[in-house]
Amino acid sequence: MLNIIKIDNVKYKYEDEDKFALNGVTLDIKKGEFTAILGHNGSGKSTLAKLINALLLPTDGKIYVNDMDTSDENKLWNIRQTAGMVFQNPDNQLVATIVEEDIAFGPENQGVEPKEIRKRVDDALNTVGMYEYRKRPPHLLSGGQKQRIAIAGVLALNSECIILDEPTAMLDPMGRKEVIETIKMLNKEQGKTILLITHYMDEAVQADRVVIMDKGNIKIDGTPKEVFRNVEKIKNFGLDVPQVTELAYELSKDGIKISNDIITIKELVDELCQ
Repeated sequence: MLNIIKIDNVKYKYEDEDKFALNGVTLDIKKGEFTAILGHNGSGKSTLAKLINALLLPTDGKIYVNDMDTSDENKLWNIRQTAGMVFQNPDNQLVATIVEEDIAFGPENQGVEPKEIRKRVDDALNTVGMYEYRKRPPHLLSGGQKQRIAIAGVLALNSECIILDEPTAMLDPMGRKEVIETIKMLNKEQGKTILLITHYMDEAVQADRVVIMDKGNIKIDGTPKEVFRNVEKIKNFGLDVPQVTELAYELSKDGIKISNDIITIKELVDELCQ
């Protein structure tokens, strides 16, 4: 499988800070992969997202999106079209007073034909299950619905990769569920590459791959099962593990023979029933 994102020994330092926010990060993201990036505040995960989207440029090292160098100003529009960004607060991303006009905003700026814009808007709204809300003002929608509209705006740009920076942090459990189901559907049914920055372990478990960051470096990288079996290590980074993994870990410490890579309730039930 080809890499859609290639991060090569990237360092980044904010002007007013002494330490590097990223300190030599190397990471490849394959096309069609669903990757979750975890890390406590200040670990560098949001900085990494902004670098991929060329909102920031590396202090050192290189980032390529579909073989386009993010530091090449002539490729900026194509890079942002390829790797669309969805932020934590959907209100920061909604620009129009009507839902369908908001989603049309990106393609209009690209100079897309009106007929094609209409098709893209309708397709994007249908994809995220929000077509019936197309004439509504965004401010009347719930948090989960607004976030799905923000995702539709990225889809209307024909983005191959969607970077989501803690998109469920401000949502209630229902809104979180809506957004995660939408993300999974885009990945599985439409083959979109997903880069999900989150601090919710139950969201990370649903990814193909989990990357844990700490102090500007990648510390663990693997499948959810490979990553979450490192319970003590993860806790040392100030993070939790999924609740069911924690329970299995505690049972194991109490002498119950149980697998060390349990990440779902079903897996735990199956183990205990044996």
